[in-house]
Amino acid sequence: MVVNVVQVERRLITVDEYEQMVKAGVFREDDRLELIEGDLVKMSPIGAAHAGYVKRLNRLLSQRVSGKALIAIQDPIRLIRSEPEPDIALLRPRADDYIGSLPQAADILLVVEVADTSVDYDRQVKLPLYAAAGITEAWLLDLNRRVLEVHRQPGEAGYAEKRTLRARDQLTIAALPGFALGLDEIFADVER
Repeated sequence: MVVNVVQVERRLITVDEYEQMVKAGVFREDDRLELIEGDLVKMSPIGAAHAGYVKRLNRLLSQRVSGKALIAIQDPIRLIRSEPEPDIALLRPRADDYIGSLPQAADILLVVEVADTSVDYDRQVKLPLYAAAGITEAWLLDLNRRVLEVHRQPGEAGYAEKRTLRARDQLTIAALPGFALGLDEIFADVER
């Protein structure tokens, strides 16, 4: 039996087209979509631990970067062929607070992905995307292993520098001299 295989050509969406669809109301707010390299990707649901660690990081970062950076929580950033929504992005301060346009790679001091069920996707898809765009630093907070991966020196092939931090290690942000945060503060158990 001979089977004819039909070639299917994918139609990738540009960032401009995606933004027009968002403005036109094509997607619902709770659709939880990202544009990744021209493809619409459905994001994983957010569980309690993921949401809690995003809140904790937001609180810890807010205490230390006040006036030096803006903190964006699960907001879109505009890259060449993508519009991902990192869990946290530290942005260069701008007078309009990015009301006029989405932050682009040059505006971003740090992106953070918090991952429990999405560790492999974040490491294999999102981090290389951030590196190719030239975002200088990315963190991957792996909730399963209770470690934080620090990625620096972006390039087309990914980040050239990767460090895995564990309990009692100190975090720094390359773009913010004097910033320090203990990993123990992030993973501190909350007693009730």
